[in-house]
Amino acid sequence: MKKILSKVVFLVLISISFISCSAGNDEEAVVKDPKLDAKYDYVTEEEQVLKLINDHRASIGLNKLITVDYISFVSEEHDNYMISTGEMSHNFFQDRYEKIVNGLGAKTVGENLAYNYSSPQSVVNAWLNSESHKVNLEGDYTHFGISIRANAAGKKYYTNIFMKK
Repeated sequence: MKKILSKVVFLVLISISFISCSAGNDEEAVVKDPKLDAKYDYVTEEEQVLKLINDHRASIGLNKLITVDYISFVSEEHDNYMISTGEMSHNFFQDRYEKIVNGLGAKTVGENLAYNYSSPQSVVNAWLNSESHKVNLEGDYTHFGISIRANAAGKKYYTNIFMKK
C-alpha cells in the first residue's frame, strides 16, 4: 500500500510540474517602466532649449519636434550619472537607446550632450556650430526630450535625446 501511495504522489507531482511548465508560462513578464506615463516637470531653461531647437528647425523648413516626457526622464537619468562620475560622456547610450525603442517604439535615436553652458541660447549655438551635434538638431526625428541638471558646484550637464517614431 505504501508503494502504491508513493507512486500516486509521484505521478501527481509529475503532472503538476508539466502543467506549470506549459506553453505560455515560460515567457518573461514584461515590466513597464512607470516613467512611461509620468509627467516630467520642465524647468524654464529646458523649455527654452526645446523652443530654440524647434525655432531653428522651423526656420530651415523642418518639422517641429514633439516633446516626450519619458525621453526627458531618460535624459535626466544620464545627467545624474554624469554628475556622479564628474565627467561628460555618452557611456551606456545603448541602454538609453533600448529604453526608448522598447518603451516608445522608436525607429532611431540620437543624443546631444553639453557641459557648463550658461544659457539655453549658448548651448544651442554650440550644438549648431558643431557638425555632429547639428546633424541631430536638424535630423530626421519626430520627438525629443531634454534634461539640464547642475552638480554641487553649479556646473550644468545637458542631455538632449531625439527619436523618430
